[in-house]
Amino acid sequence: MTDFSKLSLDDFLAALASEAPTPWGGTAAAIAGAMGAALAEMVAALTLAREKYASAHEAVRPIGQAARAAREELVALAREDSEAYEEVVAARRLPKESAEEKAERDRRLAASNRRAAEVPMRTAQAAARLLAALPELAEKGNPNAASDAGSAALMLEAAAEAALLNVGINLSGISDAQLVGRMQQETADLQTEAQRLRDQVLATVRRRF
Repeated sequence: MTDFSKLSLDDFLAALASEAPTPWGGTAAAIAGAMGAALAEMVAALTLAREKYASAHEAVRPIGQAARAAREELVALAREDSEAYEEVVAARRLPKESAEEKAERDRRLAASNRRAAEVPMRTAQAAARLLAALPELAEKGNPNAASDAGSAALMLEAAAEAALLNVGINLSGISDAQLVGRMQQETADLQTEAQRLRDQVLATVRRRF
């Protein structure tokens, strides 16, 4: 499995553009989230580095720490997402001639589809968690980096939305109706909250121009 964090930007984009099954949309979602987290880190750093914003340091410092943790988590999820989908591809290629082979293939496919839905759900959750801290960062952070706080919010919201699309497409391969229902409800809740937070951040940012 390729560690995408070790690739150059050009090599990663070329891999994403290729016909290979991975990296795919779930990986791209996680990387977009990591970029949003990095931008949030930058806004925090530019605030903490200026004594004139000392009154905001106590509020901004933990946001910067959370952004760094989210960036690292999302980079790891990018790799895990591709691993999960490669398991789906491998399961689909298993033989299904005998009843035993078919049963094993069905078992492996069900397990891999579940993981392929659960990993992007974790990506969406991670992006949304950090996005929840961005209204305060946009309000209290260095005003010269206000547009970067807005960009971070947009990328985190896009990461959540894109990851949830990958959750949805993999739910069709899961027979556990209770699990599917829970994940569909969480998808709807995360989408609503991510969009609300994005709009809140952008409204704050635009007031600072």
